[in-house]
Amino acid sequence: MNIYSDTSHSTLKYFKDTKVNINNLLIMTGNFNIRNWLWDSSFSHHSSISDDLFILANLFNLDLLIPTNLVPTRYSDTIGESYSVIDLMFLRSSLSKLNNHVIYLEWRLTSDHTPLTITISITEELVLTSKFLLPKNSKKEAFIKEVVFVFKSLETLNLSNHESLEQVVNLLVARVEQAWNANARRVNIMKYSKKW
Repeated sequence: MNIYSDTSHSTLKYFKDTKVNINNLLIMTGNFNIRNWLWDSSFSHHSSISDDLFILANLFNLDLLIPTNLVPTRYSDTIGESYSVIDLMFLRSSLSKLNNHVIYLEWRLTSDHTPLTITISITEELVLTSKFLLPKNSKKEAFIKEVVFVFKSLETLNLSNHESLEQVVNLLVARVEQAWNANARRVNIMKYSKKW
């Protein structure tokens, strides 16, 4: 979530006064327009509005990240106005080991703010686009008949020990799987299913 909170902190006030239902928020970043000694060593005061910011972050289970390079994030051309750190990044608490965000001063160009970046590794996920099922025709009935036959033909008279029981169960599993493979067909889960 990217946030811009003006100098009146209207965005933070909105979040504080409104029940916002955002689930599974991974990252929150933006220009919060809050100076505080906690993230800006050139500023010697604590702003009470930063307490609201931490309440908001806590609500979303986020932690403030400290950049790998401690440089200002806002640069003013106004004479007498100091540079400051008002652009911040918060990350889900369980991912704090990914605290590797960087402030790229050289990317600022003509802007008065510097870009913040973070690298978050995304693990590859298997997305199923098809599945096996029994078509709505005689194949379904054929499968059921084959499974019934498998159960009827099982030799269960000599189940005297663990090993013989395991053999019968393994045979049952193999024959039901064989019947499934003979009758099931692969179909797309949805009409337009495809891997991205």
